[in-house]
Amino acid sequence: MKTFSRRAALLGTGAAAGWGLSRWLGPDLPVYDGTARVAAPSGDNMLNDASGLSATPVHKHLIVREDAGEALVAAVRRELDEARAAGRPFNVGAARHSMGGQAIPRDGTAVTFDNGAVEIDSASGTYRAHAGARWSQVIAALDPAGWSPKVMQSNHDFGVAATYSVNAHGWPVPFGPMGSTVRSLRMVLPDGDLVTCSPSENTSLFNMAMGGYGLIGVIVDLDVEMVKNTRLSPSFEVMEAGKFAGAFRRAIEDPEVTMAYGRLNVERETFFRNALLVTYRETADQAELSAAAGSGWMSHAASRLYRAQLGNETLKSFRWWNETRLAPVLGSGEATRNSLINEPVVTLDDRNPDRTDILHEYFVGFEAFDGFLEACREVIPASYQEFLNVTLRYVAQDDQSTLAFATGPRIAAVMSFSQELTQRAEADMARMTRELIDRVVALGGAYYLPYRPHATLEQLAAAYAGAGSFAQAKRELDPQLVLRNNLWDSYLGRL
Repeated sequence: MKTFSRRAALLGTGAAAGWGLSRWLGPDLPVYDGTARVAAPSGDNMLNDASGLSATPVHKHLIVREDAGEALVAAVRRELDEARAAGRPFNVGAARHSMGGQAIPRDGTAVTFDNGAVEIDSASGTYRAHAGARWSQVIAALDPAGWSPKVMQSNHDFGVAATYSVNAHGWPVPFGPMGSTVRSLRMVLPDGDLVTCSPSENTSLFNMAMGGYGLIGVIVDLDVEMVKNTRLSPSFEVMEAGKFAGAFRRAIEDPEVTMAYGRLNVERETFFRNALLVTYRETADQAELSAAAGSGWMSHAASRLYRAQLGNETLKSFRWWNETRLAPVLGSGEATRNSLINEPVVTLDDRNPDRTDILHEYFVGFEAFDGFLEACREVIPASYQEFLNVTLRYVAQDDQSTLAFATGPRIAAVMSFSQELTQRAEADMARMTRELIDRVVALGGAYYLPYRPHATLEQLAAAYAGAGSFAQAKRELDPQLVLRNNLWDSYLGRL
């Protein structure tokens, strides 16, 4: 088997297709013409991400399928050497769920890791995931042995190393980002050295790589913590939005609660006035756990309703009634931990060729949540973006990542918009995003970096206090800047 295989520069359908990966549009405004959609650049050497708005030329795109052994390390070194000698950037991705080219090296060598081996070490309570392993493969390996990922992204399509590299979190509580559950990892540095990093070994490299977007090294494999898979039962509580932060904090502090999330209503007339808190606790009977299931009929029915609410305030109200009244009755049965997190993003697939789904995420302290609600009520309905959903999750304080977004315990608000593929929609989204970031930063919060690059450089620096020191350390580690992507070119490299 060849360590690297050449493929067309596009992954086509697959894990990230649910967010529009099959729509290949050009970069930012030049691909639009007023309110009309225009032909997008395409070709074997054009790579895109989940927004469908980040078409970027690359020198070549390589797919890695080899096990994370010496052959893989040697191949990574060869490609790094070649890119360095040619003055080309190099970057690694997985599902490319980011929405601004954060995992794409312009005119460089783009690598997709697709080597998904997972090995369990029950004695240490960890599993070793090769860099390209997707969370679906982790669940498939752990579930028969009675284990579950301690923390993972909320959908199972994404790469394990990629989750660490964007410092993503999940909704099990009371944990921080997934990186806090990584015991150690191996990565190839820009100069070709293979190093082992952990919270106690090469700590500064470990902390920079956690949320470092592949700019510090090429991760080969990771040893990650796991927990016992358990049967859980949900509870539902509807309340005024202003009472959510207190109720959420109490749920997080309850040792019996192992998973929790919230929702807010999205109708414009009563926008963000009502909240739903869903919590999960272990059942008394933990014998004979069923195998992890995928999307059930409830998920698919919810997906249809999710799409039907587009531009329809009546259906938005109906969806809220469904989530808060009907779903707790029909879908309130017990489920295993693995079944709850074994959900593909394609469940919410948007097949409308004239629109794309755009995510935002903001992190605010519990004490600032009321101010966050006020900011959203003033900024979002004033735009003409179609707001579809917000999910509220908990992220514990992150004292490790150099680019930490949770400098204290945070409520994470994951927002989903449906955006027209037009110039006016992109301009309106950029304006609205900057307004929201200003309001969130003023509250002591932060925005998440993997999404559309609408923030100003000043906003990034204000939201991420460690950005300047990260950029300086990156230049010292990688003086030829061989590991680069759009996040570096547009932001961090300008600090």
